[in-house]
Amino acid sequence: MNAGPIRALVTGGSGDIGGAICQALARQGAQVIVHAHSGLARAEAVAEAIRRDGGTAEAVAFDLSNAAATRSAVEKLLADGTISTLVHNAGIHDDAPMAGMTDTQWRRVIDVSLHGFFHVTQPLLLPMARQRRGRIIALSSVAAVLGNRGQTNYAAAKAGLHGAVKSLAREMASRGISVNVVAPGVIAGKVSEAAFSPEQVRQTVPMGRAGKPEEVAALVAFLASDAAGYISGQIIGIDGGMS
Repeated sequence: MNAGPIRALVTGGSGDIGGAICQALARQGAQVIVHAHSGLARAEAVAEAIRRDGGTAEAVAFDLSNAAATRSAVEKLLADGTISTLVHNAGIHDDAPMAGMTDTQWRRVIDVSLHGFFHVTQPLLLPMARQRRGRIIALSSVAAVLGNRGQTNYAAAKAGLHGAVKSLAREMASRGISVNVVAPGVIAGKVSEAAFSPEQVRQTVPMGRAGKPEEVAALVAFLASDAAGYISGQIIGIDGGMS
């Protein structure tokens, strides 16, 4: 067990869900690294809000789809100490029916969610293993479980995380490292509000409402805690009964 404060890296930490996750981890006492693809100002705003509340946070920006850039950024972060918690929340949509989907649409969505997971996770594994403590949590989607029209690329990217996480959980379990997936459904925020009307939410979600980013964050924070150390290799839905 690491005697010092837990350092947590949250990819895609500047969005609605990512920001809530950063806040929740900071309240648990983690030193939070808020990642953004290019919008460093948005990541810095999340970090500043955490600092105003008495927490510790910094902001970084790098392209997860670029292996070399990600490795360089992670190595710089590791120079300041081990990162004990990784939350891979980054992901993008580029929706279209597959019959009309371009190769670029297919690849860019998979690049961020799935290739990005490898690029950011792989350099952190041996440092985590040396301290015999780690928490890796990948954010997926109910679309990876149920499928969704117009989202074959997104569903494929997120479903790929399921297999990767289950395999990695077996590889790292003896080192005290847990690896899990959290798969949200319709969560309130800019993305869902653009995609679903209130009536569609009531018809689609058995609970009849969108989830809150804070509800997703609470689950992630629990999985990142010592109390969840015996939970690994799981795909945990938070979708109001959709799956």
